[in-house]
Formats: sequence, C-alpha cells, structure tokens
Amino acid sequence: MSSYCGNKKDLITRLKRVEGQIRGIQNMIDDEKYCVEVLTQIAAVKGALNKVGMSILESHTHGCVKDAVDVGEEGDEVISELMDVIFKFTK
Repeated sequence: MSSYCGNKKDLITRLKRVEGQIRGIQNMIDDEKYCVEVLTQIAAVKGALNKVGMSILESHTHGCVKDAVDVGEEGDEVISELMDVIFKFTK
C-alpha cells in the first residue's frame, strides 16, 4: 500500500537535492572546511529529510490509514503500525 497523492515527483526532487547536499558535505570534509560550516550543512540535510518524511507520513495517514479505518479492515492494526512509525520517525 503506497500512495504519494501526486507528490512523487516533488519527493524525488527533494531527495535528489538532499543527495547533492550530502555530496557537498563530503567535499567540505575532504577540503577540511570549518566544522561549524559542515555542521550547518548537516542540519540542513536533516531538515530536508524530515520534510520528505513528514510528507510521506501525511500521505500515508490520509491515504492508507484513512482507507483502512473507513472500511473497518484491520483498523486497530493500521493505527498501531502508524503509531510505531511515528515513534521511529520522531526519535
């Protein structure tokens, strides 16, 4: 079950941007850039990944979870699964 509610292209674009940021961080370390500059870029990557994750979580909740609860199929199981993934994601 996966539906990205039309966000797939946006998610891929964001992930490619993160990929570029990671390569940039690797280059910064290779070039021995100032630690604070590297840490700032790492924080930016974490923020970008968090946005991607929240977008997927929102789509999952409004799509898969809502559908399962609406039809009464495995509602409690789906909600438990959702809570598990929220706890993992927010650690």
